[in-house]
Amino acid sequence: QVQLVESGGGSVQTGGSLRLACSLSGSDFGRVTMGWYRQAPGRQRELVAKIYRDGSTNYADSVKDRFVISREYAKSTVYLQMNSLKPEDTAVYYCNAASTVNYWGQGTQVTVSS
Repeated sequence: QVQLVESGGGSVQTGGSLRLACSLSGSDFGRVTMGWYRQAPGRQRELVAKIYRDGSTNYADSVKDRFVISREYAKSTVYLQMNSLKPEDTAVYYCNAASTVNYWGQGTQVTVSS
C-alpha cells in the first residue's frame, strides 16, 4: 500500500521560511516523479514544484527563486524549502508521487500572515 506522509506545515509571517517534508512508503522512490501542489480556498489545486527521477526540477513561476524542491533517496523523502513567504502562498500543500498512478498525501496547511 502506497502512503505519503507530509510534515512541516504551520504559520509564519511574511518573509519567513518553512520546510515541508513528504515520506513515501510502499513504492520504489527511485521510479517516481515527486511533486508539491497547493490549493487555496476557492481555487483549483496547482503545481508548485516537481522533481524528476534524474533530479531535474520544474517550478511554478510564482515560486521560482523562493522555493527549492529536493529529494533524499536514502529516506525516500522529498522536501520543499519555502523562503520569502508571502500571504498568497497560504494554502493546503499536497505531496504527489507520480508513476503510472498518481498518489497524494493528506495535505498540510501553510498560513502566511502579513
